[in-house]
Amino acid sequence: MELTSLKPGEHGIISSIGGDKKLAKRLLALGCIEGTDVTLKTIAPLGDPLIINFRGFDLAIRKKDAKNIILLT
Repeated sequence: MELTSLKPGEHGIISSIGGDKKLAKRLLALGCIEGTDVTLKTIAPLGDPLIINFRGFDLAIRKKDAKNIILLT
């Protein structure tokens, strides 16, 4: 299941990071690693970006990048 499948207020646990190497490296540097609990806080009015919360901070992420964050089902 992708991060974009969540509804605001729902959470999941990161299973893996897909996408190109540059994106994966950036997300890993931010602490978006396997086993991290992530919550979808809000979605912008036009659907992009998404505001996610993990490790105690909020992160605005583009929808196309969020599709590369795979969660455990």
